[in-house]
Amino acid sequence: MNTYSIGIDIGGTNTDIGLVRNDGRCMAKKNLPTNQYFDASVYVSDICKQIKTLMTENVVEVIDGIGIAAPAGNYYTGCIENATNLNFKGIIDLPKLFHEHLDAPVVVSNDANAAAYGELVYGGAKGMKDFITFTLGTGVGSGIVVDGKLVHGKTGGAGELGHAILIPEGRPCGCGRKGCLETYTSATGIRRTALELLEASPDYDGPLAKVNPDDLTSKMVGDAAKNGDSLALKVFELTGYWLGIALANAVAFSGPEAIFLMGGPVKAGEVLMQPVRESFKKHLCFVYDGSVEVRVSELPDNDAAILGAAALTKA
Repeated sequence: MNTYSIGIDIGGTNTDIGLVRNDGRCMAKKNLPTNQYFDASVYVSDICKQIKTLMTENVVEVIDGIGIAAPAGNYYTGCIENATNLNFKGIIDLPKLFHEHLDAPVVVSNDANAAAYGELVYGGAKGMKDFITFTLGTGVGSGIVVDGKLVHGKTGGAGELGHAILIPEGRPCGCGRKGCLETYTSATGIRRTALELLEASPDYDGPLAKVNPDDLTSKMVGDAAKNGDSLALKVFELTGYWLGIALANAVAFSGPEAIFLMGGPVKAGEVLMQPVRESFKKHLCFVYDGSVEVRVSELPDNDAAILGAAALTKA
């Protein structure tokens, strides 16, 4: 018998809402412009209208629950706590707001933790008890699963490996510190590395030299690398080297069976994955040799965030 849950991915610009079947298929989706809302109660009310529409259109009468991946989402309280990239500020009690419109359990976490649950329930980590996910996007997030359970920590914010310092006194990070992993291996970090190499390579005349620096994106760098551009390949060689160190350090913390990578930069394929694996092998402590592999997420790109959020209801 098929059962259904709702997965909601709250981003600073858009909110994606999906109806997910228990076999991991996203049956249908809706979308709302997050950045056009300044009142959280109105925002949640409109989300609930979209959920009811999804259920009606797909002849679903009951859902198991609502899973929400939210910026600054606290698993313990269900609240969004002082998110910097949303128009509605302060503490937003999502379960309370949703229960004004729908009678279903509501589970909230941040997007990286949701991604880990998605990999566990619907992706390549099925059957695994110990693994880590890294999400590479505007920043770098991570979710750590130990003995089949996600590590939340005392405050619900454990597992922020994107803010582990990789290079002391390195690049400034949005968190207020310097040298965090995400300043080097996020899409933003990749762009920054490319700009630094372009500035240091006045004789370079490849495709990236023809792009206005303000318009340069990590995807452009990835496309150029896949086409064999020397500077772009150097960018991903450095990015993979840095990321491999971070993954090796993460293994020392929890001894996982696998590490899964997902997000835009991962779509560059082997131009990133090869240097990641080489650096990972080089820096991995010998006691873990042969016990852990680095893999690309098996969640479908277009539905990964929604599936991750929906998987929270299975936690």
